[in-house]
Amino acid sequence: MATVRVLILRAPGSNCDQETAFAFELAGAAPQRVHINRLREQPTLLDDFQILVIPGGFTYGDDVAAGKILAYQLRHFLHDQLARFRDAGKLILGICNGFQVLLKAGLLVPPDEQGQVPATLAANRGGAFLDRWVALRTEQAQACPFLVGYSTWVVPIAHGEGRFLCRDAATLDRLERAGQLVLRYTAEPGAGRDFNPNGAAADVAGLCDGTGRVLGLMPHPERHVLPLQHPHWTRLEPRTQGDGFRLFRNAVLFCQRA
Repeated sequence: MATVRVLILRAPGSNCDQETAFAFELAGAAPQRVHINRLREQPTLLDDFQILVIPGGFTYGDDVAAGKILAYQLRHFLHDQLARFRDAGKLILGICNGFQVLLKAGLLVPPDEQGQVPATLAANRGGAFLDRWVALRTEQAQACPFLVGYSTWVVPIAHGEGRFLCRDAATLDRLERAGQLVLRYTAEPGAGRDFNPNGAAADVAGLCDGTGRVLGLMPHPERHVLPLQHPHWTRLEPRTQGDGFRLFRNAVLFCQRA
């Protein structure tokens, strides 16, 4: 099968691009880290790739708001190219800061008539930065290639603005009925009442767009592609992969079959 090419978009403050590249290499793809300035200069670079990823980090220091500056660049300088990329049946993934970028750029939830996206990722409940492991439950993900075969899985989070909120109950209900709320925080043994650490509405940890091919999630699957990355790996049954690996492998397989 042809090698799947992955464009990992870098910007000042990105700091998870190398881990994300490693995850895709492990899954059999050929990742390339590309700076936003280079892509703005040559938007047709996207044509050479099958997957676009915006990794975690703190792009532009999260000045103004987390991911907002990079989202502005995508929305105003690369909108048409990104729309063609998506409409060609290719995949787009945003992890943590990348999720914030995709949401604020209108690539997950379309903007309203005033150009405002009716959903956001706000400061965590309590205002504290969170760095811990969480359990996720996958729902209604039949149309999302990244999540094939997932049910409940465990990955880490590390964010200060990860609380998913909608403008109103009608927007949340619309996303629910459309099957876009594909990932939720869920309790695992011993998790207690704090299984949704950032206070996200409806326990949402990630969502896809209407096609299912654009996915954004707050947790970091690239930080659990190897079993030894789990803090309790010595207590778990022997495994060859971490819980996050399947997401990257799913993406590669989808593109190889396309």
